[in-house]
Amino acid sequence: MEERQKKGSSLVLAVNGERFELPCIDPSTTLLQFLRSETRFKSPKLGCGEGGCGACVVLISKYDPTLKKVEDFSVSSCLTLLCSLNGCSVTTSEGLGNTRDGFHSIHERFAGFHASQCGFCTPGMSMSFFSALVNADKGNKPDPPPGFSRLTSSEAEKAIAGNLCRCTGYRPIADACKTFAADIDIEDLGLNSFWKKGDSKEMKVSKLPPYDPTKNFSTYPKFLTSESATSLDSSRYPWYIPVSIEELHTLLNSNVTENGSRFKLVVGNTGTGYYKETQRYDRYIDLRHVPELSIIRRGQIGIEVGATVTISKFISFLKEESKINFGSYGKLVSDKLAYHMEKIATPFVRNSASVGGNLVIAQKNGFPSDIATLFLGLSATVSLMTGHRLEKLTWEELLSRPPLESRSVLLSVSIPFKKDQNSILLFETFRAAPRPHGNALAYINAAFQADVCLCQNGFLINNIRLAFGAYGTKHPRRAKKVEEYLTGKMLNIHVLYEALELVKLAVVPEAGTLHPEYRSSLAVSYVFEFLYPFTGAHSAISGRLLNGNNDMSVEEVSKSSEDGCISPGRKQTLLSSAKQIVESSTEYYPVGEPMKKVAAAMQAAGEAVYVDDIPSPPNCLHGAFIYSTKPLAGVKGIQLESNQLLDGVAAVITFKDIPSGGANVGAITIFNPEPLFAHELARCAGDRIAVVVADSQRYADVAARTALVEYDTANTDSPILTVEDAVEKSSFIQIPPLLYPKQVGDFSKGMAEADHKILSAEVRLGSEYYFYMETQTALAIPDEDNCMVVYTSSQCPENAQRVIATCLGVPEHNIRVITRRVGGGFGGKAVRAMPVSTACALAAYKLRRPVRINVNRNSDMIMTGGRHPMKVTYSVGFKSSGKITALHLDLLINAGISDDISPIVPLNVIKALKKYDWGALSFDVKLCKTNLTSKSAMRAPGEVQGSYIAEAIIEHVSSSLSMEVDLVRNKNVHTFESLNLFYDNIVSVGEYTLPSIMDKLAVSSSFFQRSKMIEQFNQKNIWKKKGISRVPIVYEVMERPTPGKVSILRDGSIVVEVGGIEIGQGLWTKVKQMAAYALGLIESSWAKDLLEKVRVIQADTLSIVQGGFTAGSTTSESSCEAVRLCCSILVERLTPVKKQLQDKNVSIDWPTLISQAQMQSVNLAANSYYVPASGSMSYLNFGAAVSEVEIDILTGETTILQSDIIYDCGQSLNPAVDMGQIEGAFVHGIGFFMHEEYHTNEEGLMVSNSTWTYKIPTIDTIPRKFNVHVVNSGHHEKRVLSSKASGEPPLLLAATVHCATRAAVKAAREQLTRWDKLDGSATEFYLDVPAILPVVKTQCGLDYVEKYLENLLAQKCN
Repeated sequence: MEERQKKGSSLVLAVNGERFELPCIDPSTTLLQFLRSETRFKSPKLGCGEGGCGACVVLISKYDPTLKKVEDFSVSSCLTLLCSLNGCSVTTSEGLGNTRDGFHSIHERFAGFHASQCGFCTPGMSMSFFSALVNADKGNKPDPPPGFSRLTSSEAEKAIAGNLCRCTGYRPIADACKTFAADIDIEDLGLNSFWKKGDSKEMKVSKLPPYDPTKNFSTYPKFLTSESATSLDSSRYPWYIPVSIEELHTLLNSNVTENGSRFKLVVGNTGTGYYKETQRYDRYIDLRHVPELSIIRRGQIGIEVGATVTISKFISFLKEESKINFGSYGKLVSDKLAYHMEKIATPFVRNSASVGGNLVIAQKNGFPSDIATLFLGLSATVSLMTGHRLEKLTWEELLSRPPLESRSVLLSVSIPFKKDQNSILLFETFRAAPRPHGNALAYINAAFQADVCLCQNGFLINNIRLAFGAYGTKHPRRAKKVEEYLTGKMLNIHVLYEALELVKLAVVPEAGTLHPEYRSSLAVSYVFEFLYPFTGAHSAISGRLLNGNNDMSVEEVSKSSEDGCISPGRKQTLLSSAKQIVESSTEYYPVGEPMKKVAAAMQAAGEAVYVDDIPSPPNCLHGAFIYSTKPLAGVKGIQLESNQLLDGVAAVITFKDIPSGGANVGAITIFNPEPLFAHELARCAGDRIAVVVADSQRYADVAARTALVEYDTANTDSPILTVEDAVEKSSFIQIPPLLYPKQVGDFSKGMAEADHKILSAEVRLGSEYYFYMETQTALAIPDEDNCMVVYTSSQCPENAQRVIATCLGVPEHNIRVITRRVGGGFGGKAVRAMPVSTACALAAYKLRRPVRINVNRNSDMIMTGGRHPMKVTYSVGFKSSGKITALHLDLLINAGISDDISPIVPLNVIKALKKYDWGALSFDVKLCKTNLTSKSAMRAPGEVQGSYIAEAIIEHVSSSLSMEVDLVRNKNVHTFESLNLFYDNIVSVGEYTLPSIMDKLAVSSSFFQRSKMIEQFNQKNIWKKKGISRVPIVYEVMERPTPGKVSILRDGSIVVEVGGIEIGQGLWTKVKQMAAYALGLIESSWAKDLLEKVRVIQADTLSIVQGGFTAGSTTSESSCEAVRLCCSILVERLTPVKKQLQDKNVSIDWPTLISQAQMQSVNLAANSYYVPASGSMSYLNFGAAVSEVEIDILTGETTILQSDIIYDCGQSLNPAVDMGQIEGAFVHGIGFFMHEEYHTNEEGLMVSNSTWTYKIPTIDTIPRKFNVHVVNSGHHEKRVLSSKASGEPPLLLAATVHCATRAAVKAAREQLTRWDKLDGSATEFYLDVPAILPVVKTQCGLDYVEKYLENLLAQKCN
């Protein structure tokens, strides 16, 4: 073999049709690292480095010489090793189309359906979809109509189910993808820029950017067909490719793996997404070309699958084979396996992850694998090569052995099929996870197999096998005592009840596992679901079996169940539907037009440049933060681990490297500054201690991850980690009197008027991480004369400039900060971005070389902080009618270690809480300083908590009165007079639209009719319950001063600069429309043409000053007003020129006018600084939402069946952009209220710091029906062209999902009351935020199943 490899070739691959030959390469280099550093293709982005977000997805095309065909599949380029792609072709989003050559119809449809906001995720999204498109069009389905593909609508949605997006809310992305589906009803597609109301179906199809699958470019260039994938010169690449078992055996027993040589067996390398590598390997052995390891076949006794077969290929095999070769039991097993395995990871991970690799990391490392559990449940056997021998053993035996040593190779797995016989063969699999369709580790998974026979008295269990995994043990296990108890027994309610008691004893998570009782309860649910249908010998089931149908799945049995007690099946469809209504206006054309976002197609193609896409200058270094893992500890020293990877480390930058005259400052707000680095004392877990600077980002990250920090905790106080600790130690941050909210009315008097009181009730809310797709990033380049240019992904470049200048001790004019666009911000790129750009600039200053920092996702999550946790204690008085007369709050807000913007949060909380008329409102607010990472501005900071607290109180009042919660809400919605009392006369007559919105929403959503239907549903269904809720919001925003600059160039093209930053919210688009409108006032017929002449450019702190923060939802409108002021100046200057030309009867157009102005030396640049009038700086936004959910009591899973939103945007500047903001904010809110668990350890260090453990919403967790109406409420004279904000307020409306879930849980608790089995009140309970599966199931009753059976047994006895 060594001889063969020595004669091997160079590594050759193609990228977008271009040939790349690499004479040598570090074999640990990933495809993403290569693409981003060695090619011009930057569309694949580094979002997580774990295969969990989809930002880096590309298409791989590989030629199969045996089948003589090209295989196309998507992969995570962040996990794929470059050496594994010898002879392959890579297609990125730029390769599909681009600005110069024309965009692909995917790009154009994404843009036209408003499916790209910040744009960072869009190229990966495009490639996931393109992969599905290419493979569907290769399939055998009937030819689709012209312009469509062979994809179905459901497949189109599924194609992007593994990709994350924090901006859009997914609905427009799904619509863009579904435009390619042959079965789509074009009328079902949402708001887009292609067709107009009234267009016929045919017209609509014709207006879509054309797609012709027959004209798809070749993904695999011909020059690659001659390249061998199995030969790389081993003298140049330490990458070995055995092509037989014998070669592999020889290799594993040669000098390649001996003498302390560190080697790695590789297939897909996807395990590195979970287990981060910090060591360097000397050699890699690629197992993919050993034929025996890649077999997949059906034998007489079952299936044999080779260890290197990818999960995707195994799924495809199971789907195909089940149609033709397998008997009824084999078909059942194949169907169940395929369906379950499609929920493992994402398509682009399954395409390269191998079955054997998954099993090996489960056996060696305890990875919570689904496949390991499935194979244990199926009595699988494995073939293993250990040392000089081959052995066969059961998978269960291998799990019980010590971890496999590095030379042992798993060859294949065999799944036996039982022969069809007279008994009934059952097989079922289960999993419960934060996301129903995959891309999430399970709380528990299970695989059950049983052989039962129908006797005169019921069903006899001949034998049974129950396997459970991922519930908090190292390996999956069988519940053997339960199996022994059930075997040989006639199944009845009593036997099942006793078996479930044994299940609870068998499935016990190890100490330290999250939600242990929930996981055990799930095990009980699943055994119950598997066996319960056989306890009563339902006639329908018996009839089927007597007719010869001997192999049944649980869902088939459930469908046959007479009482329909268990919901039929768990197969969920993804297909979503939506309706958007926008009320646009042509009064200020083109302002008010729902035009597509500026640069959206370019973003989809991957040509939009983010900070990390800027090519590294020569001699550029890379930085990574070393942070504290202790909450309060002295830092005695930092030691880098001795490791070959550290050869490239250039320096470790600490506070000691701050130059004389500079200051240890990392962030500045209007409150107290924050240090850049810990000054001998780390103040919180996640505190910045140093920056490691190295030759590459990978070297820097590994050095930082393996650095050993020596702490001194002996001489420090105990840390303050909770608000209770802070109160005890009087650790508070001062709230300036100007920012302390105002109380309303007389609380004592209000309480005296009350008929009922609730005293000292409690609400707690946790933190939330931003999860912008682009992590914190900066590039600092030293310039002449002690100057510095810093590119940063920041919502506030002006403050970044100030902090950097202060840290380096130089004048601000020496620091030029540039921000073109930000890949998502949500507040996290405001204050929290400043330390990153400052540390980057300090390192560049010290080393006199360019330095860039791209903070890896895990560190970003730990260091960046997030939303403010709170504890609220409230007392409320109310009348028997439900009218509240008085409310008092004691509010403890956890601000973390520094001021940041925390002093404004109390005011925001109370403002949002004031959405109801509380009669009298009093409060005591304390801002607690704790040893946690600094909490900062996050989309609706304080408002989302305040609005939710209001709902929690309303829910509590309604529960104590046993009144419908919607009646209590309506009783306490403001009148015009009470609104102005609570909000200081902020609203003019005619502007208070909330009551009409609530009424309109009740009608459009059929709220009252659906409420009655849900009541009936809940009475009939034991295992599923529904809930519905209607929630209003009142949201106060404030405009800020904002600069603008408009310049007209010689050819008439227009350059616009504003202080506001494009972070995905469509600011550039609205500004462009405003510039065209305002300049068009000189001649209204020119406005449309002027739109194409406007370019909005990056923010540059030495070009436009006083840029301020892009935050608070109003920067778009403020920037528009600043531009309008500039344009007014220019129009005023141009009007005399136009008059002169008119007087001469000259035909005038825009270029002529500008040419003449140039000749007359008219100043064609104008600056402005928009300062809102003090009386109209703040205003209120109104909206309401109705949501309906369904909960599965067995698992706690919540499905959002429908959400309807009506939101008042005033006179929208761009209804399409505002629609995107409303939907995106609402789905972001669903994340906060329903999904995003922010876990810290006992020292306050965030431990849910990866895509594996922190779950933002995905396309499978948004409302199945999602209807949004953007209301045009007409003229608002004090607003910018009558417009209102849309970026943050709709997030608060997502509380409606939580409230609906609470209503469904209440129905479950009422069910227990009917059985006389509820401990506590059916109505008075608190549902935690987020209401994740364990929270919902816990409040329904973890022992709900047992109580149901006890009820049945009691009925039997009676």
